Amino acid sequence: MNDNYLPRETVMLDKFASDLGLEMLYAGRGLITLTSISVDRPGLRLAGFFSYFEAARILLIGLTEHEYMHSFPSEQRKEMIQKLFDCGEIPCVIFARDLPVLPEFMECARATQTPIFRTGKMTSSIMVDLCIYLNRLLAPSTTVHGVLMDVFGAGILLTGNSGVGKSETAMELIKRGHRLVADDSVLIHRVENQLIGTAPDRIRYFMELRGIGIINVKNMYGSGAVMKEKEIELVMELEPWRKDKEYDRIGGESNVETILGLDIPRLIVPVSAGRNLAILIEVAARDQRLKNMGYDAAQELIQRTIGR
Repeated sequence: MNDNYLPRETVMLDKFASDLGLEMLYAGRGLITLTSISVDRPGLRLAGFFSYFEAARILLIGLTEHEYMHSFPSEQRKEMIQKLFDCGEIPCVIFARDLPVLPEFMECARATQTPIFRTGKMTSSIMVDLCIYLNRLLAPSTTVHGVLMDVFGAGILLTGNSGVGKSETAMELIKRGHRLVADDSVLIHRVENQLIGTAPDRIRYFMELRGIGIINVKNMYGSGAVMKEKEIELVMELEPWRKDKEYDRIGGESNVETILGLDIPRLIVPVSAGRNLAILIEVAARDQRLKNMGYDAAQELIQRTIGR
């Protein structure tokens, strides 16, 4: 994916350090603006090769880069480091393996207000962590109105107009041992070929129930009743039952919901008095898991019928 099409995200230093398990050595400008999913190990830059170098990338200093800088006299070392910082505003610099920060490097960082971090992890390990973190943080995203649940291990996105019963159905599922991911507002990121749903930080684990008000599901039912994020595998749209509408009774129709360019299986579930939606959603979740493994009951029935 081209970095030019990725969104811009600004992260506070304490959150960035906490998310990646980093030690903050110098706060610099007080925040990090991220626009690239790439991480740069600047060995070639220190040697004077600056083609294809983007200052928007996080710089990672490993043992190789550290020992290369250390092999030069102080004045020459400062000159090569200064050229690195003259290329533009670097989001931050991370030193791996608990390497000490060279005085010349810290001097240039202070002059440009560039945050400096350190970690005890091996260079390859923190590189993997950064790639996963940046791919998730800068992934294309959208927000939809609905409820996201983990039902039997399947991520089920419940959609439909306000008042149709999404939150009440979710509460019944929670009572039956399933887990809430997000209520009312679902933040969806496209990570490679997956749609990962989560709740906005300010409303995570909160739920609105008409006639009762706002509840905190985690505090009320425990941490086992919630989860932070989940891959969306099935969209179930709840709508009031309409007598004039024909609903799929076999399951042979192939309906999809396109979200961020990916097609997700979609079911339309009519809501009427006496229908146990929680059980229907449990059945749909189990059926979707079977389909993911290659078994489709509707197709088997059709084949049996045709074969007669």
